[in-house]
Parts: sequence; C-alpha cells; structure tokens
Amino acid sequence: MLRPIMFVGTASDVGKSIITAGFCRIFKQDGYRPAPFKAQNMSLNSYVTPEGLEIGRAQAVQAEAAGIACHVDMNPVLLKPTTDQASQVVLNGRPIGTQSAYEYFRENDRQELFAAATQAFDRLAGHYSPVVLEGAGSISELNLKRRDITNLRMARHAGAATYLIADIDRGGVFGSVYGSLALLEPAEKACIKGIIINKFRGDARLFADGRQQLEALTGVPVVGVLPYFHDIFVEEEDSVALAQKRRAASAPGRVRVAVVLLGRLSNFTDFDALSRDPRADLFFTRDAAELTQADVIILPGSKNTIADLRLLQTSGLATAITQAHQAGKTVVGICGGYQMLGRSVEDPEGVEGAVPAAAGLGLLPVRTVLAGEKTTRQRRFAFRDAATAECQGYEIHMGRTTIEGPPRPVATLDDGTPDGYFAGPHCWGTYLHGILDNPAVVEALLAPHTRQAAPAPVHFTEFKDQQYDRLAALIRANVDLPQIYAALRP
Repeated sequence: MLRPIMFVGTASDVGKSIITAGFCRIFKQDGYRPAPFKAQNMSLNSYVTPEGLEIGRAQAVQAEAAGIACHVDMNPVLLKPTTDQASQVVLNGRPIGTQSAYEYFRENDRQELFAAATQAFDRLAGHYSPVVLEGAGSISELNLKRRDITNLRMARHAGAATYLIADIDRGGVFGSVYGSLALLEPAEKACIKGIIINKFRGDARLFADGRQQLEALTGVPVVGVLPYFHDIFVEEEDSVALAQKRRAASAPGRVRVAVVLLGRLSNFTDFDALSRDPRADLFFTRDAAELTQADVIILPGSKNTIADLRLLQTSGLATAITQAHQAGKTVVGICGGYQMLGRSVEDPEGVEGAVPAAAGLGLLPVRTVLAGEKTTRQRRFAFRDAATAECQGYEIHMGRTTIEGPPRPVATLDDGTPDGYFAGPHCWGTYLHGILDNPAVVEALLAPHTRQAAPAPVHFTEFKDQQYDRLAALIRANVDLPQIYAALRP
C-alpha cells in the first residue's frame, strides 16, 4: 500500500492533468492499482462513466492511463460554464442546477460539496492504491482558500504527499514557486514534498543552478525538470488548449476540416482522432472567410446552444455555413451542433437562459426542445447501414429532438434506437460524442473529398495506450522516482 500522491500547481495550465496521467501509468506499470481523483473540475470537456454518470474528461483520461474504468468518485464535483458568470453544477455525476460564481462560492454550499468530495475520495481510497490526486488552478489564491475543496485542504484530508508543478515556459518560475509556497500556512507547506519544473526547453543541465537556488529559497527539493514536448499525445483538459488549435488550414492536397469555434464549445476531444488522419487538415475557426476555404464544416457540441446559435447568426457564420452547404461542402453537427442544424431550438423551461427559442440553420428537418433532464449514456452503435453495432460513442445532452418526416438515422444504437438525421453524405447530425473516433465514420466523412486511398485503420485506443507508455518513460527519465516512492511509503 502507498499513501496518496497529489499534484498541485502555481497556476492553471501548468501541466497538472498530464503529469497526473503519467503517474497513473507509472504506478500501473510498477504493479500498483492506482486511480485518479480531482475533487472539483471546471471544464466543458466531460465524459460518461459506464454507469451513465458525468465526470470531467481529464479524470476519464487518467483512469484510462491507470488501466481501469472511470468512476464518478474520481470527480465528484464538475462545473460546466454556461456563461461568463454561471456554471452548471454536476454533483456525483448528476446536474443539480446552474449557479452564478457568487452563489457557488457561498460557504454553506462549499461545505456540503467538500463533504461530498471527501466521501468520494474515501470510497475510492478503499479500493485503490495509490490514489493520484490533481489540484486545480493555483494553490495560493488567498481569497478563495478558506472555501477550497480541491487543493491543499483535500491534500490534508487525504494525507497526500504533494508536489508543486510550475511552468517554466511561461516565465517567472522563481517568483511563482517562491510566492506560492511563501503564502502557505505551515500545515499546508508541510504537505509539499517536492517541486517539479515543467515545459523546460533545451538541455536541463542548464537549470542546475536554478534547482539549487529554488531549493535554497524554499527549503523544498526540486525532484524533476520535465522537457517541453510536442510528440506525445494526451487529450487536453479544457478550453485553455483551444488557443493552440485556432489555426487556418494550410496543407495543400488534404481535406480541409473546419470546426466552428463556438463560445461555449464542449467536448473538443471529439476531433482528436480525426486530427491524426493523414488525409485531414483540421483547424478551429470563428472566421467566416476561413469557413469558405473548408471542404468539411463541423458544428461541435455547446454548453449554451441558443447563445452560440444566435452568435452564429449575428456574426455571419450561419450564412457562411449555409452557403458552403449549397456549394456542395459537407456540413456535420454533433450534439449541440446537431440541434443548431435543425429548424429551431426551444427552451420553454429556461434551461439555458432567458431566451425562449431561436431559429436554427434549417439544414435538417428536425426541431429541438431543451429540458432539465440530462441524457448521459455510453453507446455502441451501427453507423448508417452497417449490420452490427461495432462503433462506440457516448451521449451528453439536455434536449429532445423530433424529426419532421420519415426517420433517416445516422446510427442505430445497440438497443435499436435511431440516432440523428442523415440528409445525405454532405449533411448529417448526431448526438453521439466520440463518433469520429470510429474509422468507418471518418472514412465516410473524408472519402467524398479525396482521391487518396484510405490509410490502414488506426486503433485509437491502442494509439493512446502507447502514448501513456511514452509519457511514463519521459517522466521516469526526468523525475527522481526513488524520492517520490520514499515519500509514499507509510
């Protein structure tokens, strides 16, 4: 048995999620039975557990790295932003309502959520060792710390050996590390067993003096310096990563696939497998002129479908999409994007906000009524006319879509239920997230726009498994694992 380990940060996007995934794989390789845990996640990337409960996608990825099925106890509190001021709160896998930031951070709410988080951790710790915890944002937000349920308050409850991660690529690593630790109370600092410097460019030996200076300043050992890397693929946690994806198409001879960059875009991991197909040049954009350059336009999921639909209409993107469709380009909608391609989206119960309805793009003969009950299920399905349900995906949506006219499903689920609407190879919509992880679907999407022969199918699950091994090897080569194991032994 090993005591829990926790990775916290000097800021957001310093690499906590990826390093947590890497250590989940390391502990699995070394014969332990690890499991990830993050008390509270804020992300529009989510996933569905086998039981049909919703958690942050990052914990599903980390569970995959650990070689176990994801479970709701790995992420008991999930916040899904619906506007700049409010988020849907998902507790133990089920939505419990939408709250403003002010409402959410009221002390009574946080105490109840912390109790739920500690109970989830305790259940997880009863079955796995070690539990690999991930913090959120910065550990030294003084105005929020007394209401914290995710960082050092959770580390103390878990008795976790805690490691502080700092991103040297963004600059100011000495100030961020020293300041983060200097602002901790003695009991909090006692949790910190080491510092990991992440995203170092160049020869790490050049930072030898820096390691010694940081250790002298803080009294905490620097246990590793991880290099900046581009060649290991691990799914990103949230929309911070989208900044790197906002690029226009550039590669000649490839199928130009534009994903519309919605304001509340959710589950952008839907496109990770497609981005690795050598025939595709995938890019994210909210520029109408760039959409006209695309061969395929995909409307992705959204956490606020009506608001994003109205933005499409006022920005000229809706016109660009419909004109592209008329010109023979392929237009596809996934989840909220499927709803937008219909004739209307209605919200009589105010699920998303005060706007009761919005006209859709009218490319599919469907109408959607939003409702408070959320559908969350893993699915096996047969794509189009396939005889067997050999494909996999999952549903996360709050709405019921009705078809005007005879059904023309994109997929038939394993229980016989039809999904989506197939207007033809150049226009269709589906509720299935992860549909593009299936080679048969990608082939149907790209084949009309290329003369290249389809490459040998890539088993995306096997590919990801190889990437976790590569990530683990990178960490082993650059982190003092004996020191970490010594800190974890009772």
